[in-house]
Amino acid sequence: MKAGFVNIFGKPNAGKSTLLNGLLGEKLAIVSSKVQTTRNRIKGFLTKPGEYQVIFSDTPGIIEPRYKLQEKMMQSVKSAVEDADVALLIADVNEPLESNNGLFASLRLKVPAIIVLNKIDKASKQKIAAAEKYFTEQPYCKALVKISALRQDSFTELINAILQWLPEGDAFYPDDDITDLSQRFFVGEFVREKIFELYGEEIPYHTAVLVNEFKEKEALTVIQADIIVVRESQKGILLGEGGKMIKKLGTDARVEIEKFLGRKVFLQLFIKVRPKWRDNELQLKEYGYH
Repeated sequence: MKAGFVNIFGKPNAGKSTLLNGLLGEKLAIVSSKVQTTRNRIKGFLTKPGEYQVIFSDTPGIIEPRYKLQEKMMQSVKSAVEDADVALLIADVNEPLESNNGLFASLRLKVPAIIVLNKIDKASKQKIAAAEKYFTEQPYCKALVKISALRQDSFTELINAILQWLPEGDAFYPDDDITDLSQRFFVGEFVREKIFELYGEEIPYHTAVLVNEFKEKEALTVIQADIIVVRESQKGILLGEGGKMIKKLGTDARVEIEKFLGRKVFLQLFIKVRPKWRDNELQLKEYGYH
């Protein structure tokens, strides 16, 4: 049997979260057209009993940190570099090749790396061929697979490439497990995803979600969460005129959470202002950014 940690690295919006969700057939990582949606390292397990267990990790997009929250995000990337058995280096085939190469080389990986050329459905054959030639010539590249994560193309080929480099060993987790994160964590993530979808450029990056109550009752699950913002003006934007926006946010998030939990949900959201929370060590810890 083969078992090990396969960690996904790349620039913001390269398609890491879409790839993780597609490989697992389950939505674990929230997805947005905006960059830096992923803040935590999210593990998902792909298990074929008796044959393999691949422990994937979606990591935040690699950036130059400007405040403590982003420093925490980059620390999770560093830890993923250190415990990987195989690295998936995902690159948007339409992005500059040299930029991705510089990022991949900076990781200084000591494990086999598979280049994953993503979004080939949106690129010309000439561009794909040029990217394939470029990356296969790089010293860190042990294999290259061309995919469309959104269309879930070539996933079997990617899994086969991973298994070639995955070490032999016993499974780390029970066969039925798909992640080691709690339902409470995912509830907060689904609320945050809807904030990315519904609000402008500034709001999502100044916002955190803290789930205070998660009670499973006979007929439904009762959830209460705080949405943390930096300024009073942001609170007003989140609420919207007559509370219309917060109501839509709650409705959309509840639908997503019910889909995930498979049961009815009562969701209550409150907005709290915490100036400079993104640079406050204690508040970052409280909001789940260790």
